[in-house]
Amino acid sequence: MALDKTTRRQIVEAADLLFYHRGFECTSFADIAAKVKISRGNFYHHFKSKDEILEAVIELRLERTQEMLNNWESIGQNPTERIGKFIQMLIMNQAKIKLYGCPVGTLCTELAKMDHASKSHANKLMSLFKTWLSGQFLAAGRKKDADELAMHLLSRSQGIATLANTFQDEKFIKNEVRHMEEWLKAQIA
Repeated sequence: MALDKTTRRQIVEAADLLFYHRGFECTSFADIAAKVKISRGNFYHHFKSKDEILEAVIELRLERTQEMLNNWESIGQNPTERIGKFIQMLIMNQAKIKLYGCPVGTLCTELAKMDHASKSHANKLMSLFKTWLSGQFLAAGRKKDADELAMHLLSRSQGIATLANTFQDEKFIKNEVRHMEEWLKAQIA
């Protein structure tokens, strides 16, 4: 039974990586099975469809995102510092962002274009960030416009990820992060 859970987790992690690198639509069962090095029969023992794998990938991403947000809560001494962790995520992941864009944004966009049944589930990833950011702005005293500020920061980070991926420009990411940090200081002065 433990081996089954390990294999299932390996499938989900491999699918997560492939969906990020290639996209959901361009990733096949065979691609995932080859990455995990299991037979297709063993693969079907764990997942009957690619949509089942997608749901498991979204759950994995939700779990990891919540863990990351919880970590930022525990290490950030104040809302500005915690929101700064969100902004710095662009620097921490700049090599991946240049190659593939934002893992959350690219998946949500792809599923929306396909009008896929799982798009609302994937959108929970963006909602998790929005709710967390809004809570940080509230904690910083921005009661009237916390949601608006959260959406601004979220949309700006998505735009930066898209343009960094498009133009393959690391300097752009660094400059934009600096501007976002200056903007944040002005908002929570």
